[in-house]
Amino acid sequence: MQTEQDPHHLIELGDARLRLSPWAEDDAGPLVDAVQESIASVGRWLPWCHAGYGREEASAWISHCRAGRQAGSHFAFAMRDARDGSLLGGVGLNQFEPVHRRANLGYWVRHRCQQQGLATAAAQLVTRFGFERLGLIRIEIVALPDNAPSRATALRIGARFEAIARHRLLVDGQPRDAAVYGLLPSDLP
Repeated sequence: MQTEQDPHHLIELGDARLRLSPWAEDDAGPLVDAVQESIASVGRWLPWCHAGYGREEASAWISHCRAGRQAGSHFAFAMRDARDGSLLGGVGLNQFEPVHRRANLGYWVRHRCQQQGLATAAAQLVTRFGFERLGLIRIEIVALPDNAPSRATALRIGARFEAIARHRLLVDGQPRDAAVYGLLPSDLP
């Protein structure tokens, strides 16, 4: 399901289980709850998921997402349950490289909803959007080497492991090596 709902062409994606929609101000409270629930799992690999995460940080993220969407440089989606609209996590495309039509794919699922295939389903929806609607020719997934769940999701969506790139990420101010996966339109299942 892809609909353009307003003058800024806010896009929704979905399937029978998920609804991916732009982050909205009303999401600040549920986002804080999801982050606080997920510190032990998501916070292991994503430094923004920390004990001090509060409403101010959530609102700043939502504003950042709105600005990125309006500029066409960042497409972040709240991942919601298609039945009741509850917040399950987030997924999006960022770090656009327009000359080479490439972007980075990121995803996370709140702790109580992990290991249900939600990241895979959401990533598949967003990668199709990136290739079909944004004209991307390559999407990268970059994860810390010990982030087995993220790496497994990359493989499930058809991405291919390409390298352990030295000092590819800066985490808590420290350079870290990262696993890099590449996804091309022809790789989609």
